[in-house]
Amino acid sequence: MKESLYDRLGELLKTKEEYRSEDGELLKAKVYSDIMTMDKNLISLLLSDEEVKEAFFLKVDDTLVFDKQKFAWIIDSKEFLPDSYTSYTNKIGLTSDGDFISQKSDVVLDFPYKDCVLEGGQTKDDQNRKEIFYNETLAQDEIRRMLDPKVFTKAKRYTKGGVEGGITFNEDDNLIIKGNNLIALESLLKRYEGQIKCIYIDPPYNTGSDSFGYNDNFNRSTWLVFMKNRLEVAKKLLSPEGIILIQISFHEYPYLRVIADEVFDSGKHLLDFNTLVRHPERSLTGDKEFNDVIEYTLLYSRDKNYKMPKQIIEKTNDDYQYDFEFKNNPNEVLNLGDKLVSVYYPENVNIIRRKGHSDGLKSMSIRGSIREKNSSGRFYVANLEPLISKYPKGTIFTVPDMGDDGRLFRIFELPKGNNKNGFYYQGKPISSNVTLKPYPNFLNFVKQYNLVSDEGNVSFRNGKKPEEYIQFFLDILTKQNDIVLDFHLGSGTTAAVAMKMNRRFIGVEQMDYIEDITIERLKKVIDGEQGGISKAVNWQGGGSFVYCELMENGNDLIRKIENADENTVKDVKAKIYKDERIVPYITTEELESVDTEFEELTLEDKKKALIKLVDKNKLYVNYSDIDNADFNISEADKRFTKSFYEVD
Repeated sequence: MKESLYDRLGELLKTKEEYRSEDGELLKAKVYSDIMTMDKNLISLLLSDEEVKEAFFLKVDDTLVFDKQKFAWIIDSKEFLPDSYTSYTNKIGLTSDGDFISQKSDVVLDFPYKDCVLEGGQTKDDQNRKEIFYNETLAQDEIRRMLDPKVFTKAKRYTKGGVEGGITFNEDDNLIIKGNNLIALESLLKRYEGQIKCIYIDPPYNTGSDSFGYNDNFNRSTWLVFMKNRLEVAKKLLSPEGIILIQISFHEYPYLRVIADEVFDSGKHLLDFNTLVRHPERSLTGDKEFNDVIEYTLLYSRDKNYKMPKQIIEKTNDDYQYDFEFKNNPNEVLNLGDKLVSVYYPENVNIIRRKGHSDGLKSMSIRGSIREKNSSGRFYVANLEPLISKYPKGTIFTVPDMGDDGRLFRIFELPKGNNKNGFYYQGKPISSNVTLKPYPNFLNFVKQYNLVSDEGNVSFRNGKKPEEYIQFFLDILTKQNDIVLDFHLGSGTTAAVAMKMNRRFIGVEQMDYIEDITIERLKKVIDGEQGGISKAVNWQGGGSFVYCELMENGNDLIRKIENADENTVKDVKAKIYKDERIVPYITTEELESVDTEFEELTLEDKKKALIKLVDKNKLYVNYSDIDNADFNISEADKRFTKSFYEVD
């Protein structure tokens, strides 16, 4: 491409207002979108300039044929290429242009999880190789069938009696899916849209502290698009009374709040729980300026009229334990605040303290907000407090026609001893013996986090949540048989707790450890393991779940690329170039023409470049291709998949 053509094309496109930003820059994403849909106005604009027309249109007989591929390449390219890797990817017609990241229609396939320390029992960075994510952001026009429902494979049901294969899916089955969580969520929509009561996710925190160089280019906007893609689908899955909880650290907390507000705009942001997860005095923090001990859990409801279904129940019986025995008639009767107040000197009354009982009175100290906001406190301040110096310490005042507890009186006591506050005594409310109050939004789970490594009898460094922590949320937000979803399942804490609390669950995880860690943990739960919350809920074992995988297609190519080394990457490249699952608009000749640049890349950049060639619309087998003989789908897989999508 000649630079003069680039300049000429740019100026031509800028003549149309819809292709210009407010600051006069070219809106490449808009142009790219219109050319993918063959917008008539854009085609007419290109035909209006002879040089541009000559560059992009080929005359065949009496018809002009538009070279859509060539035009898309030019739009994707950068005027200045920052490094050899970008040069290589642009030469083969792909784009690593970050201008599209903030576009709402873009999709981010993956993101590094937590600090990229995932595999059970890992202690060194060099053990993390299998956990590497080669992230990619796709413009909407590159997505044709990627998010269509997929075929499931390797389905089996785990019960206390063993493992059952050749199954069909039942309405009440719990479900664990291995596969990319965005693609899995889109498949779940076909069966579960509007049915999930509670979603809890513990997504990547985007801390920036991972040790992999390939993550250096992942910025906040990429992470936010990653989150937005998944939250948009999650919202559709929630029932009208459903709620989602998103756990995060301070690194992205305020930005997540903004994007979640946008996604759940018709719903309701309830509150954010602030959870103490590490002791403020913990050691090994001398190299840090601040000790990060708090994590946040954002709560959003699907419906704006959502109300918290449960409050803290506080029993109050034992507080009502005082009786008064007056020896003689009152020493005085005063007219205070339009009330006839009887006065008893300390020697004229006995205050009897007994074990809580239904006819007793409760003592309340007249201090703090009671002085200003409580009617009894205000009466004391206005009428009785000025009399402190005139009467003996401990003098008792009885005030009739006061209070709403069914007794219609209050008893006040002047300060005595070293106490500077007066007291009043009220009766027990007739209507109830408990108090309901809201949950505080500060939680302390330091103890549980310190002990979490032993839970589930599985090792999972940096990421496992305490069972008691998940229990807290499921207890106040769900009831038995509600469906709970976690699409960043990790070691399986959410599923384990849901099973022990008799909730139904769905979990999604794409990492290979799902079988060695997550599934093994849930098998132990079925067998009755006694860690975590088991004793608190009297868990005796039982239950079941179905495990299945999204049937891989192009994902198999990515695995081959990831496992390549310097000795094998060239052979892998040759096989990839000939594979029909790479992007369809790149020819083998074009790929081979940039082999020199490819050889100059590092091994990691070679892998990234090759993975970009894989057609992301073919990562997994689409349900629409279930009868395609090319995929050799077994009858068992067909039967299970059709039962999931409720196809007869």
